Amino acid sequence: MSNRLINWFRFSSPHNFYPLAGKMIPLFWALAALFGVAGLWMGFFVAPTDAQQGEGYRIIFIHVPASWMSMVIYMAMAAWAAVGLSLNARLSSMMAQALAPTGALMAFLSLWTGAFWGKPMWGTWWVWDARITSELILFFLYLGFMALQASIDDPRRADKAGAVLALVGAVNVPIIYYSVIWWNTLHQGSSINLTKSSMAVTMLWGMLLMALCLWMYSIAVALTRLRAIILERESHTDWVKQLKEIKA
Repeated sequence: MSNRLINWFRFSSPHNFYPLAGKMIPLFWALAALFGVAGLWMGFFVAPTDAQQGEGYRIIFIHVPASWMSMVIYMAMAAWAAVGLSLNARLSSMMAQALAPTGALMAFLSLWTGAFWGKPMWGTWWVWDARITSELILFFLYLGFMALQASIDDPRRADKAGAVLALVGAVNVPIIYYSVIWWNTLHQGSSINLTKSSMAVTMLWGMLLMALCLWMYSIAVALTRLRAIILERESHTDWVKQLKEIKA
């Protein structure tokens, strides 16, 4: 058992994780495409028309999974940043940096698709609703994390500053999730919980497949970005210099 742990711990080195990430990326891209095609087919062609919202409700097959992923990625980013801060682990801090742009994209998609959904449902593109506002704050936290790291030249200092911001901002995630319970908001409550769902089975499957699609996409993009970050930060090491010579 200890030998297996040692074998896995060796991948905590950027040098060892770089080739492993390269092998995993095509798999996650393939899974993202597979789940995406299945989810879009299920959501847009198989799922029935909603009795109250008509065909316009189908935007939830993008909106809801993007909203889920915006929160999941932030918590993952904060966790990796915390590991990097507490253990001074370079790869963990790089992972947090790699996740931030994808998380910002998911938050933007959540807000954008939510606006398109809200216009026919509420008659307006935007309201200062508790959930929508807290999601907007999440988007700004992602932007703030990236801007803060970019503004500090020393990578180690940038990682520490970003980690503090990520950890402080993590309190916003449960606020987003529970906002429809804690406050009287226009945003509808969750139709899915751990024990039951009020949605039609085909709607539920379409949403879950799209969530898996965005999850696989996020991993593939984060690993691709992580490899670029590793090459940039480890450019002074012999193995990166040798790798660049081979590619040249």
